Amino acid sequence: MQRGKRNIETDPAETAAIASGITALQGSVSEKSTADEFCHQLAKIFQVEPTEVALLQLEKGCLRFLFPSQLKIAGSIPASSSSSIVAHTAMSKKSEFYNNFLKVKHASVFESVKLSVPEDNSSTHTPIQKLMSAPVLDETGNVAGVLQICRKGYDLASVGPDFTSEHLHQLERAARLAAQAPFMKKRSAVSSSQ
Repeated sequence: MQRGKRNIETDPAETAAIASGITALQGSVSEKSTADEFCHQLAKIFQVEPTEVALLQLEKGCLRFLFPSQLKIAGSIPASSSSSIVAHTAMSKKSEFYNNFLKVKHASVFESVKLSVPEDNSSTHTPIQKLMSAPVLDETGNVAGVLQICRKGYDLASVGPDFTSEHLHQLERAARLAAQAPFMKKRSAVSSSQ
């Protein structure tokens, strides 16, 4: 590796651990599973803080947060918004990752919400440096929501390794699990019956 260049090769041991974690997560999703449980497990699998996982559901043309819980009451994001990465993911149905997220033009209103971390009773308000985003597609291929994993910190060097295409593949697997989870189906059934 040359000085100044970041290594974006996938660590085989890390890749295997993430893949194994997603497989185990598949076996743990049940009728009693909640979005909070699912997202906390994802945080452990991807070795990020719970506040670095987001799960949104599409309801009546808007993306609403299921996780983190602090963002449930913060509002929603119109799926047709052109400046939002989550809306872009929903509209394009494509997964993407950004390893220099601060340089990506995006809406940042939800980044300003302070998220408390129960374990240390503090609040985190650090910028997103790296982000992966994947659509959650229902059984007919329609967008049910979006799943995101990010790395927050004050600079790129402090937030950990870059995301790779293998990380994105595992996030897509997790998004397929989320689509089948009861917490997504129950809410989708409610929103489609209204």
